[in-house]
Amino acid sequence: MLYSMKQACEQIGLMYDTLKFYCNEGLVPNVKRDKNNYRVFSDQDIEWIKSLSCLKNWELSIVEMKEYLELCLKGEKTIPERQVILEDKLRELNHKIQKIEDSINYIHWKQSFYQDVLSGKTKYYSNLISTDDDSEN
Repeated sequence: MLYSMKQACEQIGLMYDTLKFYCNEGLVPNVKRDKNNYRVFSDQDIEWIKSLSCLKNWELSIVEMKEYLELCLKGEKTIPERQVILEDKLRELNHKIQKIEDSINYIHWKQSFYQDVLSGKTKYYSNLISTDDDSEN
């Protein structure tokens, strides 16, 4: 089955302009055209475009996406190179996850501190301004 640009976008959850950009950048190889010269996409194309969305979510630049595509087009022999790219990205993403988790933990701690201050369980202190307790020291 072949899909129009609009159908492909709906199936993938991609903006029309994004898919058009990917096609114009050569990121969707061997794009077929119908009798009216409109782009049409096979199920295989759809799966590749889903992969492109993942690559974009991994924050690969267009240049990096093109390099990855070129490796894919060379076939099985480039799997080791592709694995290195994926391992590097996985390491970066895990580092970002850790930073986000640290931020979430800080927010939870800060919310708990504020709640304890408001309930009278803890005296307020600040690293930015002097409080009444600071002037007593």
